[in-house]
Amino acid sequence: MKTTSNKDVTTPMFTRKNYLLLIFSCLLIILGLFLMSGNGSTSSHFEPEIFSFRRIVLAPIVCLIGYLSVIVSILYAEKKGNVGNDFNEKKPN
Repeated sequence: MKTTSNKDVTTPMFTRKNYLLLIFSCLLIILGLFLMSGNGSTSSHFEPEIFSFRRIVLAPIVCLIGYLSVIVSILYAEKKGNVGNDFNEKKPN
């Protein structure tokens, strides 16, 4: 029988926080696509609502923020321990 040591145990690459950020990002993208939706123009009827602020400006910005936050959620890594927190430690003389 093969025994495993503590060195063989690996930590997962993504934490719960990464997955929550990813889900939030996907919801933002879906919201942006929902804001873009609506009636379109046909050959017999022109719909001026196509050029509304919501469809032309707001929805693409929401989608862009969603896509950027997907990248952030993938690259986000929590700090381990007190790395970089040297201000609270007392230094020996």
